[in-house]
Amino acid sequence: MAVPGDVRERGLSGQPSINGEEEDEDESPEVLLSVLAQHGQVGLCFYDSKDFTLHYMPDTMDNHELQLLARVVQEVSPHVIITSAKQEHSMVHFMQGLGANPDYRPEVVTYPYVDFGLEVSKQRLLSAHLPLLPATVSERERVSYLSSCISFESPLMLRSVGALLKCLDRRRVGVELEDSSVGVPILQFLTYTLKDVVFMDRDTYSVLQIFKSELHPSVYKLQSGEKEGLSLYGILNRCRCKFGSKLLRQWFLRPTRDLAVLNRRQEVVRFFSCPRNSDTLSTLQGSLRNTRNIPTLLRRMSLSHTKVSDWQGLYKMVYSAVCIRDTMRSLPQSIQLFQEISEGFSDDLYYIASLISRVVDFESSLAENRFTIKPNVDPAIDEKKRRMMGLSDFLTDVARRELEHLDVRIPSCCVIYIPLIGFLLSVPRLPSMVEKEDFEIEGLDFMVCFLSGERLHYRSQRTKELDDLLGDLHCDIRDMETAVMTQLQTTVLERSACLYKVLELSAELDCLMAMSQASQEYGYTTPILANHRRISLIQARHPLLEFCSPVFVSNSFSSSETEGRVKIITGPNSSGKSIYLKQVGLIVFMALIGSDVPAKEAEIGLVDGIFTRMHSRESVSVGLSTFMIDLNQMAHALNHSSGHSLVLVDEFGKGTNTVDGLSLLAASVCHWLKTAPAEVPHVLLATNFHSLLQLGLLPSSGLLSLQTLETAVDGDELVFLYQLKEGICVSSYAANIAMLAGLPHSIVQRGVEVSELYRTGKTIKRIDRPSTEEQAKKCVRVVEKFLCVNLEDQSVDLQRYMREELLPSGGDML
Repeated sequence: MAVPGDVRERGLSGQPSINGEEEDEDESPEVLLSVLAQHGQVGLCFYDSKDFTLHYMPDTMDNHELQLLARVVQEVSPHVIITSAKQEHSMVHFMQGLGANPDYRPEVVTYPYVDFGLEVSKQRLLSAHLPLLPATVSERERVSYLSSCISFESPLMLRSVGALLKCLDRRRVGVELEDSSVGVPILQFLTYTLKDVVFMDRDTYSVLQIFKSELHPSVYKLQSGEKEGLSLYGILNRCRCKFGSKLLRQWFLRPTRDLAVLNRRQEVVRFFSCPRNSDTLSTLQGSLRNTRNIPTLLRRMSLSHTKVSDWQGLYKMVYSAVCIRDTMRSLPQSIQLFQEISEGFSDDLYYIASLISRVVDFESSLAENRFTIKPNVDPAIDEKKRRMMGLSDFLTDVARRELEHLDVRIPSCCVIYIPLIGFLLSVPRLPSMVEKEDFEIEGLDFMVCFLSGERLHYRSQRTKELDDLLGDLHCDIRDMETAVMTQLQTTVLERSACLYKVLELSAELDCLMAMSQASQEYGYTTPILANHRRISLIQARHPLLEFCSPVFVSNSFSSSETEGRVKIITGPNSSGKSIYLKQVGLIVFMALIGSDVPAKEAEIGLVDGIFTRMHSRESVSVGLSTFMIDLNQMAHALNHSSGHSLVLVDEFGKGTNTVDGLSLLAASVCHWLKTAPAEVPHVLLATNFHSLLQLGLLPSSGLLSLQTLETAVDGDELVFLYQLKEGICVSSYAANIAMLAGLPHSIVQRGVEVSELYRTGKTIKRIDRPSTEEQAKKCVRVVEKFLCVNLEDQSVDLQRYMREELLPSGGDML
């Protein structure tokens, strides 16, 4: 077994590799993976018995084919896969696919759905065997520790952890020969990310405002969901079909550091961002509007539940796909996506489009609300339709002959055709026809089921002959047209592979054209991406704030491999420190999805994670204080960031008393400065703890860079210039900002007095009661007034005089 705490790296195969040592032949480590997929999201975790480590992946969006889960299984190669017996169709199909693979067949364990309950899973996690924790820790302390190790805000992942722990306890993985009282140990929890996928947690997405949901303003849509507010996704999502929007959201949720993928996206964005290609962009976007839900449509076809609107939508989509292919063939084939569309949109699309066009009569189908075919498709159907169309004159002639044999009291009659019933003789109801016996007419069979107030219906010998001669024309035509529709469905289903290819490539094209349109409209530039550890941004802008501010001051950013990697930014409140941090984070994120960025020039070394400790939040799910959550965020950044990561820290330490907060902040910065340069992430730290620099709490290092945001004081007014420069802030200008916020002048003035006394080490005197000197002066004045009183004057009311003249405030002066 591995030594507890031994550090290992997980390779592509998913199996741990031992540094400099050979594996024991007798060792057979197991990897058990637990997964739960619901509503388009996947939560999973796995346990490696080699080093007693539990790896978890927060809830992540996946498509209906579970391609993300397939990549995880490929990388981790688990021996056992644990899942719920109650699963969605996509998960069932995925597991069947695993079983059909002869090269890799893991053991599949299914547990009842109740074993994946959220509360049950939390209790199992709290009861897990954690050898590194003292046995005497309380439940609250255990919750605090676990909350710093694993995210309690990913319900699917937590539920999969619960099932995994149950399986570990049942199988006693790694402790088979130990006493039954010894539990399966978990030495550490590690966040798992796919190879080349950049790690970002939910807090990072929130503080960078990458997504922002708002209630829809329409009263008709209050119950239907939300709309996207001002967010990065909102300004870049110019997609014309919902599948493009869905794929773009997946790109946002899974930023990548795969240079080949990013270069593939960049070349398309660069092409359509060029103004001379605007007409081509508009043409293609118009065609993409016709993209339909192919999986749902094909499923309806397989069940023969196809509607007229489905055929119409399919025809428009296939026709548009042919137009897209023809347009792509006129564009540079050196661009990979253009070449794939030109080749991948096969001639099957033209065949399907022409076949639907020749067969389906959309005008008639919409009028009759059923599938109908055009003339000259099936001669037998055409013949029956001609006979149906000629029935009107023929039935009029039959009715005239029938009337000659009816009672003279009957003034008229007609022959009608009713599907499934056949031909009937319809006569007006006479006044004498009251009882059922009155309805009988000699030679005719009365149809009781068609009794109405004004007309009666009968079968005659001639109508029976018509039934035998013409048959049920209407039903025959419908049945025959349904058979044609079935043949057409079979033909489409046989060529469904090309339709899925259209959906896949059209969605990708839609995303890239959306980003191109945003790039051209907002003045973005294409960043230079590489696998080095440098980031350089020239005249960078915040992609969201520039919409809200009439004037936005651009700022640059530079972080090399050996210098300026840890930047401490000081400045007054409202000077733009937080905006600058978010600006850098957003630009790096945009580069990792293949988008252009808001900067004059940009060179970005691919990062493996973006960590943030910015906005304080509260959580009732785990019962932790705001400061405890801040500590968890900072701990996550310190423990999991690498030399290729980006760390954004804003006002860490302000949630506790000044000395403790300053100490924790200084210790965190010192940790990075004392780390080997190759392991130091890009760190941007904004703080109002000026003592951090003034007291010399940080070691001298070339990795450290001190910056501030420029301000100017015009009289009593503070002017923000929002320009970043080297140096430190000499004052927080809290009084000036308080005045701008509208605090009363007396309160601000008192705050300045107290601050000055505190800074100079002088005694701060209270103002809620007079000082000793002022009290003595008041006493002297009272004595002088009293001595002026003539005590021999009998008319003087001494008590009243003392109450009203000497002590008018009720004795407070004494």
